Amino acid sequence: MIELTMLGQVQSQPYGGVMYHAIVRKRVEDLFSAVSKGDAAPVLEGLAPRFEHIFLGDHALGGTRTTIEKTKLWYERLYRLLPDISFEVRSIRIAGPPWNTLVAADWLESNSGTDGVRTSTPGVHVVRIVWGKMPSIGIYPDTVGLVSTLARLSRAGVAEATAPKIED
Repeated sequence: MIELTMLGQVQSQPYGGVMYHAIVRKRVEDLFSAVSKGDAAPVLEGLAPRFEHIFLGDHALGGTRTTIEKTKLWYERLYRLLPDISFEVRSIRIAGPPWNTLVAADWLESNSGTDGVRTSTPGVHVVRIVWGKMPSIGIYPDTVGLVSTLARLSRAGVAEATAPKIED
């Protein structure tokens, strides 16, 4: 049994929590790195058979998806609208055992849009992991900044910036 101190309290973790959490941290860092390189495949491959992929907001990137097909279309749209999107992960918090892990990743996203104007938006991913697969991904950006970017792209003639949400 391993004990770790979290917020000043000692918690027993019979499943080897320290090592497990280190593995999860590395996996999360790798997923953000892949997405920053234009590769959503590791995210799609990591989804559970039944999942929910949520992006906060009422805009072209907002909505909820529950199928690989729609989620893949969403990532394709993300890369069309923000082709050089990249993430600086500022912190990762992990709690729970392998059968019920909760991850919160605080990040700063930057992109040039399709018009070359560089912007940055902070946000948080909240992810649930069960035995190595993700049944839930919640993406919660600063929607004011994102909506401003999408409106700017729309004014520049990018019709997809105001397209309906991709949802199931």
